[in-house]
Amino acid sequence: MDSPHGAAVSAEDFGLKGPRGWVFRGVGLTAPPGSLVAIEGPSGSGRTCLLLALTGRMRPTEGQAEVAGARLPGRAAAVRAFSALGPVPGVSELDPAFTVAEHLRERALLRRRFDGSPRSLLRPGAARAASRAAIDTALDTVGLDLASLPKAERTSVRDLERLEALRLSLALALMGRPRLLAVDDTDLKLSGPERAEAWRLLRGLADGGTTVLAVCSEAPEGALTVRTEDRQERADATDAPDTPDTSVTEDAPATTDTPAATTTTGSTTNGKETADAFTGTGRA
Repeated sequence: MDSPHGAAVSAEDFGLKGPRGWVFRGVGLTAPPGSLVAIEGPSGSGRTCLLLALTGRMRPTEGQAEVAGARLPGRAAAVRAFSALGPVPGVSELDPAFTVAEHLRERALLRRRFDGSPRSLLRPGAARAASRAAIDTALDTVGLDLASLPKAERTSVRDLERLEALRLSLALALMGRPRLLAVDDTDLKLSGPERAEAWRLLRGLADGGTTVLAVCSEAPEGALTVRTEDRQERADATDAPDTPDTSVTEDAPATTDTPAATTTTGSTTNGKETADAFTGTGRA
């Protein structure tokens, strides 16, 4: 059962095929609301496409998934409405030429335009106050102190440290109070201490009730983990008839009541192939 905020996520034999073959296949996952789900695997193993498919932004080819009771792909629009993307290269990247303030104002304006009620347009003062409150709450939640930046809120994105940029992306996503938050390349270009801090941040969001899906090269201890495989690993598994297609999965000891995620078998993809998958399968 879903919590008032977080979204339960489940998948069975979930797969997506693009023009170059299977991007991922055979995904099994059961995650309760407020879970931190790590999608772990080498770069190019279909991790990003799996992330986008589970948030209703790519149409799967086979199997089924359900997010907060909404079946995919049939109710993809409903899933998109209560999910949000953090940083996803090629999909929801920060503009390096924008300042932090410009990104925050743009997101606030979009929310007022598309998510607000028609009456809010007649009360611009109240709408601006609500937007300011949403910005302040989001920044506080992700621990981004604008005063600590080189030029405060006028700092350009290109001048942010990697962890600061991650915090900003998460703040923008959280302004919509999503039930499901998706983050790509969570541990990319982060030092050991920065990686630990990033995972503490995402764990805190999950503990607060938001279900978090995070792509990474190495899952943190205790996360519910889905592992994707590259083309060669999948071929090796196929050549061994006694090897099961799916295996374990979370790092914590399994019990009969413990949610589980099974290994994903996926083919190698890169940025261009992710775009190809969008073209070949279509956005959901």
